[in-house]
Amino acid sequence: MGNRRSMTATLGAFVLGTPDPPALADFYRALLGWEEVVRSPEWVRLRAPEKERPSLSFQLETDHTPPVWPQAPGTQQMQAHLDLEVQDLPAETERACALGATLEDHQPQDGVRVLRDPHGHPFCLFLPGS
Repeated sequence: MGNRRSMTATLGAFVLGTPDPPALADFYRALLGWEEVVRSPEWVRLRAPEKERPSLSFQLETDHTPPVWPQAPGTQQMQAHLDLEVQDLPAETERACALGATLEDHQPQDGVRVLRDPHGHPFCLFLPGS
């Protein structure tokens, strides 16, 4: 077969659909302390300070339907979620809620908190080693 050069893909961005990209980007910018790179009514991209990629982007989806948590047959399923590592779980959970997140009733394990962002996307805060 000769010399085959292997291709390596690199994660460039994670994209969340939302009916209001600027508003949701403002939530995650405050939560993560990331910088805004691009902003329009249809698309916003954030990045970590001094690091171009991977980034977190928000695209306009006017018909966005938040998933059900915990999942149930016949309902909108969660396709993906963000896991955010924190050092102080109670303090960061409180801070996320103050920014507009909501804490879910169903919590599957210690050291992890399942929340929803202001547009209904589930995300987890977790302690190292959890």
